[in-house]
Amino acid sequence: MTLTVLYGIQGTGNGHLARARCLIPALRAAGVELRFLLSGRDQDQFKDNDLFEHYEYRKGLTMEIKSGKVHPLETLVKNDNIQFFKDVVSLDLTNIDLVISDFEPVTAWAAKLRGKSCIAISHQSAFEHDIPRVKGFIFSRLIMKLFAPAKVSLGVHWHHFNQPILPPIIEQHENKEVDSNLILVYMGFEKLEDVINFLSPFTDFRFMVFARVERGFSQGNIRVNPISHDEFHKNLERCSGVICNTGFELSSECLQLGKKLLTKPINGQYEQLCNAIALQSLGRATVMQTLEQDKLAAWLKLGGHKPIDYPDVAQAVAEWLVETPRRPVSSLADSLWSSFENPYVYDEDFGDEISRELLC
Repeated sequence: MTLTVLYGIQGTGNGHLARARCLIPALRAAGVELRFLLSGRDQDQFKDNDLFEHYEYRKGLTMEIKSGKVHPLETLVKNDNIQFFKDVVSLDLTNIDLVISDFEPVTAWAAKLRGKSCIAISHQSAFEHDIPRVKGFIFSRLIMKLFAPAKVSLGVHWHHFNQPILPPIIEQHENKEVDSNLILVYMGFEKLEDVINFLSPFTDFRFMVFARVERGFSQGNIRVNPISHDEFHKNLERCSGVICNTGFELSSECLQLGKKLLTKPINGQYEQLCNAIALQSLGRATVMQTLEQDKLAAWLKLGGHKPIDYPDVAQAVAEWLVETPRRPVSSLADSLWSSFENPYVYDEDFGDEISRELLC
């Protein structure tokens, strides 16, 4: 019997879409019939995505982020909560056997309302467990818990932290010859002008910046490119280091490839601040509070890291999904973490504050 799945994908940022890029082929290979619902960004921002021939779109919910900072009041005002309620109530799940939600709230709440099975597959689901996190942010913790509820959750993270969570679901990359002077930059939540000014004094390096621009252009040793999945990953494989905000998927690819990482969490974004804590507790990143050129100068002198050979988690999840009955999530997690050697030890005593002076 074919399993028909409605796959809800949150469009804020690119991490959820990147995870879907891995999961969709694996799910189809396992015989799953997929339908899609996308939300969390304007619909025209999905138009260049090659993942979906057909999909449903809803406005959903998102965060208002400007100049690398979350604006809670604007987020509250700009989210159309009445339309969100209407979308949840009107979503037809009649011929759907299972809902998968990658932190997508319309599908998750529609499934809850109708008593449909829903499985969350996301980095946010890892926060249901005892993982590294910053102190405070009580409201953000509550929102994360209620945003996209599910009966079963598959959380993903860089380390198991002695919890039933899975390794990252990421694309497999080749370790190509590294260009020691090439630095990849993706800071989609910062002003492009600020990023260029941040990089411009370091003329001994070539910075390959990807941003939401119509056409590419060069400014000295800085090349700004339109966002392109293929071009981005070609440069990711060749570069010696990556500068980015502290999202999960790109940081995961850096760990997989052994790239040194300079990262700036979005100010006030709970998940990214927790990610910064986790990276530092694993000794895998330099974290900066602002675009600090002294941090960049010190980081540019650092070497790379030993790559982490993460397994094909997407295939394992797809095979688990069609199992009858499904194993407990803890069993799936144990089998994946035991299938490879993770070369980094978690410092359980690291604490709950980002160390601004730590260079890894």
